[in-house]
Amino acid sequence: MIALRRPSWFAVLLTLFGVAVFIALGIWQLHRARYHEAVLAHFAGAALAPARPFATVERAAPADVYPHVRVSGSFAAHRAYLLDNRMHAGQLGVDVFMPFTPDNRDRVLLVDLGFLPRQGPEEALPDLPPIPQQEIALSGLYAPPPATGLKLGGNPLTHEKSWPKLLTYIDMNAIATDLHRQLYPRVLLLDADPASPYVRQWTPEVITPARNRAYAFQWFTFALATVVIFFVMHRKKFPQ
Repeated sequence: MIALRRPSWFAVLLTLFGVAVFIALGIWQLHRARYHEAVLAHFAGAALAPARPFATVERAAPADVYPHVRVSGSFAAHRAYLLDNRMHAGQLGVDVFMPFTPDNRDRVLLVDLGFLPRQGPEEALPDLPPIPQQEIALSGLYAPPPATGLKLGGNPLTHEKSWPKLLTYIDMNAIATDLHRQLYPRVLLLDADPASPYVRQWTPEVITPARNRAYAFQWFTFALATVVIFFVMHRKKFPQ
């Protein structure tokens, strides 16, 4: 049997507070895991859903929903933005974004054409395939732009003068200023096309549910450790 010293009220309250906080954080991470599972399910189901007119979602697309839309218009084919440092199947490359003006609209829709690998041993920027000059119909997921992450070193867009322009992150406001046009708040992730040179394997930029559950396990472990520390610190030491 383990004998304990009488703990102070401060020690008891501090322990209870710590355990409560750690358990709450663990439960919150489990909620986030379920939320991210739902987001991934919505994303996976969206590409299989029938494409609806872009006009139905252009003003206010529901949060955490990725509408599958169709839209007609024309590319600004002489302008392209290359989002650098993208990876696919172990290859370094770029995602190619191009401005697209929907029919009878003043705003520009930024279209993600997909991934192209860098070329050769020196990993030069890829040559861009020809872009249709005439009016064209597109279909894809209307999704938030890629997360910016850490903006280390600034964005090259501020000093890029020739096309295509290289980016280290997507800044919708900066691109709108560069184009002198108003942009839609989301981008269009084009549907996969086996005949296209672009790789289009889209996933939402969210933490995986497995990582959320790992964080939850970590917080629950901290709660258990707090209780163990409390008992160890208050265990009576008997003389030898």
